[in-house]
Amino acid sequence: MSSADEVLDVVDRDDVVVGRARRGDVYARGMLHRCAFIQVRDARGRLFVHRRTAGKLVFPSLYDMFVGGVVGAGETYDEAALREAEEELGVYGLAAPEFLFKFLYDDGAGRAWWSAVYEVRCDTAVEPQVEEVAWHAFLPEDEVLRRLTEWEWVPDGLDAYTRLRAFRDVG
Repeated sequence: MSSADEVLDVVDRDDVVVGRARRGDVYARGMLHRCAFIQVRDARGRLFVHRRTAGKLVFPSLYDMFVGGVVGAGETYDEAALREAEEELGVYGLAAPEFLFKFLYDDGAGRAWWSAVYEVRCDTAVEPQVEEVAWHAFLPEDEVLRRLTEWEWVPDGLDAYTRLRAFRDVG
């Protein structure tokens, strides 16, 4: 089954499930759905950063400071966060990511989704999925901040990162 055939819950502006549809249809029709964003840090506090593969349905070849993805039909945000983190990092037995906050991402051009932001620590070596990750590294946060203007980042991840920095400044 291709990723376009994966079934997702369709939600409303209040994040209430109102139906189900194939991922390809959800994207093509701009239907609201759910995503999980997980910020991963290593034992030294560095952030996992990666460049997405060229074959990704959304934001191919762009950089991201989160792992994650869509929440499948009938799946909770928490379940999706752990599944996505383990799959993308190639690490199993990871601690459950900690939920931080949720927001509605809307690019103003017909693409919008509910976004749950998590964090998790990964102290073991990672082996990212080659289908998902073209390049990766754990980078110090000051380097990530420098790269924000140098690299082309996924817009939803950049929005989540900005919100996460504000969340931490307040909390």
